[in-house]
Amino acid sequence: MVEASKAVGPWRDAVRTETQRVMLDYSVLTGAVTVEVIISLPRPKGHYRTGKNAHLLRDSAPSRPAGIPDVDKLARAILDGLTAGGAWKDDGQVVDLAAAKFYCRAGETPGAMIYITEDED
Repeated sequence: MVEASKAVGPWRDAVRTETQRVMLDYSVLTGAVTVEVIISLPRPKGHYRTGKNAHLLRDSAPSRPAGIPDVDKLARAILDGLTAGGAWKDDGQVVDLAAAKFYCRAGETPGAMIYITEDED
């Protein structure tokens, strides 16, 4: 398969790179895993007021990013990045996945917090 979205490629690559760095201190996960992902996206400039109030959100600005990129596509790219980065042998090991996307808070850098738990047998 070829990824058609230009939005998810950079996510996958960033996750792969960071996973490779982190995995220098850990062993590859071999069992079932649970993954929780909290994605922070930048707000569009159109969500903000203008002039001296440019730092304030418009009353009509949505609280959550309900448009593209899709949360499932971002989660898939993140799982692919974790696989390519060596977190586990195959993303088929993921037995539970929770993903949510939010807008960044003021001063926050866009990205993802990824929590991986190896399930106990």
